[in-house]
Amino acid sequence: MAFQECWEEWEHLDKDYQILQETHKLYKQQLEEVIKLQNTCLTSIERQKKKYKELANNLQRCEPLDSEEHSRETEFMKELMKERQNIFFEMEAFLPKRNGLYLTLVLGNVNVTLLSKQAKFAYKDEYEKFKLFLTIILLLISFSCRFLLNSRVADSVFNFLLVWYYCTLTIRESILINNGSRIKGWWVIHHYISAFLSGVMLTWPDSKMYQLFRNQFLSFSMYQSFVQFLQYYYQSGCLYRLRALGERHNMDLTVEGFQSWMWRGLTFLLPFLFFGHFWQLFNAITLFKLSDHPECKEWQVSMCGITFLILFLGNFLTTVRVIYQKQKQRENKNKEL
Repeated sequence: MAFQECWEEWEHLDKDYQILQETHKLYKQQLEEVIKLQNTCLTSIERQKKKYKELANNLQRCEPLDSEEHSRETEFMKELMKERQNIFFEMEAFLPKRNGLYLTLVLGNVNVTLLSKQAKFAYKDEYEKFKLFLTIILLLISFSCRFLLNSRVADSVFNFLLVWYYCTLTIRESILINNGSRIKGWWVIHHYISAFLSGVMLTWPDSKMYQLFRNQFLSFSMYQSFVQFLQYYYQSGCLYRLRALGERHNMDLTVEGFQSWMWRGLTFLLPFLFFGHFWQLFNAITLFKLSDHPECKEWQVSMCGITFLILFLGNFLTTVRVIYQKQKQRENKNKEL
């Protein structure tokens, strides 16, 4: 190649470099402006929340008037305040948040807020695919341990995978909550307890008590993975329809349980869920009986029994409560009609 050609190529690259420098400089300037806007928005939202809270308290202390117009205006203000609280929640989903205690302990003070809708949806979809993929893997491994392998080493690998899976879910769900997902209540706590249970199972030494419970636990794990597989496809279909109708938030997720928005197709999914709940109770009863065995020396037996009992109570009572609330809502709607 001639020197002239090399020089021309250098000049072309130099021009591109100058453009890149200017673009990067503009990017840094706009990034600083974005950070300032973020802080302004966060301050304004906090101030607005405080003011609305004070107004709500003042409304409660107001002397009731017999005026029908006054009652309508009061209800109108209350509805508007409730609506604006939801709008604040939507706004905060696109603003940096402080990590909760759990994320701070695991990740430190790292900003995990995703600032674009595309990034949020991509992370949510990746979370759902991760759950589906691991559910299939866990189903296959539990089947292999139950029918093909009779090895404590293989069981340890399975339990270690369960610990890793549930710990990973808790971290990912905390990040999703920071980004606007409305995962609440028992279905968040459920994964922490499941991670603890898997850890206890991992430390359980190979003994007579372990062998007596082993096949029952592996069969339960197979069934649980199968139900989670059903739930994923059923709930993802429900969410898709409800999002299209504008009735659900775009960051809502599938969960290992029953939610009010899953009411359609109730007769299909609930029997599987309740059977799984009572199997957890059966596991707890079996473990409590084993803890009374003369040869039982491991603390893991009674600890697993208590944990399975907590899981049963949490899952069963939460499911029943959601069904009761949904029935009440339907009755109220029928009365209005």
